[in-house]
Amino acid sequence: MLHLAAPAASTFDNSLWLMVAAALVLLMTPGVAFFYGGMVKAKSVISMMMMSFGAIAIVGVLWVLYGYGLSFGTPLIPHFLGNPFDPNNLLLGLSSLIDVGKDGAMTPDLGGLSFVGFQATFAIITVALISGAIADRAKFGAWMVFAGVWVTLVYFPVAYWVFNLGDGWAPAVLKVNDFAGGTAVHINAGAAGLALALVLGRRVGFKKGFNAPHNVPLTLIGAALLWFGWFGFNAGSEGAVDGISAIAWINTLAAPAAATLGWLIVERIKDGKPTSIGAGSGAVSGLVAITPACNILTPGWGSSSAWSPAPSAASRSR
Repeated sequence: MLHLAAPAASTFDNSLWLMVAAALVLLMTPGVAFFYGGMVKAKSVISMMMMSFGAIAIVGVLWVLYGYGLSFGTPLIPHFLGNPFDPNNLLLGLSSLIDVGKDGAMTPDLGGLSFVGFQATFAIITVALISGAIADRAKFGAWMVFAGVWVTLVYFPVAYWVFNLGDGWAPAVLKVNDFAGGTAVHINAGAAGLALALVLGRRVGFKKGFNAPHNVPLTLIGAALLWFGWFGFNAGSEGAVDGISAIAWINTLAAPAAATLGWLIVERIKDGKPTSIGAGSGAVSGLVAITPACNILTPGWGSSSAWSPAPSAASRSR
């Protein structure tokens, strides 16, 4: 476990990095669209990609209306839920983040607004990740309704539990290190995807080998965009320009690289040759694996976690 002395950094430096990181994380959602879009059959690619872009639209609006308040507001239900109706949390008013003087001049809170934007992109990509589980199973309109309901009833409360370190119950009760959203994002989206797949059932006309990826380069472009954006996802979660953000960045390079090699080796042994889809899947798997602990592992352990999780990484407290 690393103990790094953070160099002095100004609020401007930290907020600028947070805004850049937010842009990187937002780019991950089109990355998801390409990644999933290349894997489905040709006639389904537009529908598959639109689910990710639809997630940006619906979640972006709901985040401004009440999502930020539910996820990071003053407690409505202590330890479980923020208050979306508190004027200090309702982003339509922005009374706590934008001070408007008697002359009408605004004084925005640089750090606060940067954090609001950064966390919005986490909510967006969490919803987009679910869409891969329902390829060829749902219409776009039904997906949009589900996305709005699910992000409201599930993601916003869970984000409060995990990310609101001042009041959320999860870090204190579970005693886990979840630096960049392994619980609120990946486990949350995975559980929702599994539930949807079970409810909606098998794809119509699906059989083994029938739905081979229609465009492998599209999937690799998506994997590349995800990897690129993930540097903001992990390193940006420190909320500062310091040694922790740097080690998170290095682990975001090392872990998926090791996972890619591991996946290709396994495919070579099992099937006789490695595949491009395997390379992309390995990279994304490594990114998911390192995310919760990217701030507490040395690069050697970060690489090892792509092959098998470090024995105590999941249980170390932040």
